[in-house]
Amino acid sequence: MRSVVLLLLGAQLAYAGTHSLKYVYTGVSRGIDFPEFTAVGLVDEGQFYYFDSNIKQAVPKTEWIRQNEGADYWDRETQNMVGYHQNFKDSIQILKERFNQSAGVHTWQVMYGCELNDDGTTQGYYQYAYDGADFVSLDKSTLTWTAANPEAVITKHKWEALAVAEQNKGYLENTCIEWLKKYVAYGKDTLERKVSPQVSLLQKDPSSPVTCHATGFYPSGVTITWQKNGQDHDEDVDLGELLPNEDGSFQRMSTLNVGPDEWKNNRFSCVVEHQDKTIRKTEDDIITNFDSVPIAIIVGAVAAVVLVIVIGVVGYLVYQRKKGFKPVSASDDGSNSSART
Repeated sequence: MRSVVLLLLGAQLAYAGTHSLKYVYTGVSRGIDFPEFTAVGLVDEGQFYYFDSNIKQAVPKTEWIRQNEGADYWDRETQNMVGYHQNFKDSIQILKERFNQSAGVHTWQVMYGCELNDDGTTQGYYQYAYDGADFVSLDKSTLTWTAANPEAVITKHKWEALAVAEQNKGYLENTCIEWLKKYVAYGKDTLERKVSPQVSLLQKDPSSPVTCHATGFYPSGVTITWQKNGQDHDEDVDLGELLPNEDGSFQRMSTLNVGPDEWKNNRFSCVVEHQDKTIRKTEDDIITNFDSVPIAIIVGAVAAVVLVIVIGVVGYLVYQRKKGFKPVSASDDGSNSSART
């Protein structure tokens, strides 16, 4: 059985002044212990909706959607997702034949959504991937599809002949924005809250790198930088991915890889900026004994990793060998259930 890994999407993050609605659908061919089809819905990068082909039911993931949409909504979404499951199975089979593949685990994925800015401007996108590599993406301005490889050109021509782009543009500029506004109104107290990060400097032992860990903040826009003797320091820095916490807040880490002598001979500090607050931590704040790390930090980190792996929040399933993919009703669903590859 070929291995499959989960990658985080490094795009379309929701920052202050912007609200976003995003869906990620993943179809997987048989042969691994994972649902054949999963669908994840996110508002402002927080998951509110989930479906997979094992449970065969669309389910709420936040209180605000659970309290505001009833059984009719979830029954309708479940019916839609059952249809998409079959569509994705058919698409994988078509693409296997097109790529002359007879065996192995294969994936067909779409990420689509819209953003609404404070000034009223909007953005929208549709991006498809096969086996973890770009396949086609929507050029909304020209109502055409951009093909990433020769096999995708067939799909490009087919969808352009069917005017799929026009349908998707209408969804992104109208239906998607309308539902985003509705969801933000549902979850206003949660989605428009502002919570400052808890910041810690962590070090396993005196010779190890130092990690600046910010957690518990909302919204997701945060900047973590290092300074050396009062000046910005960009060398030897590894910035980690933005991760969700179980409570809907976020966390991020930045690691400074310098030796003990350099720490001793210089004054380093970690600067975390979130909303209008700046938090600075220096060598005096380093926690060097992991047994002393606050349990909330450990639990939050573990919960975030589990959430990403198990649920697939802002993630794609791709092959280990192809892990370079980065994405360039009364239902609010806007995917192409009838469009074949």
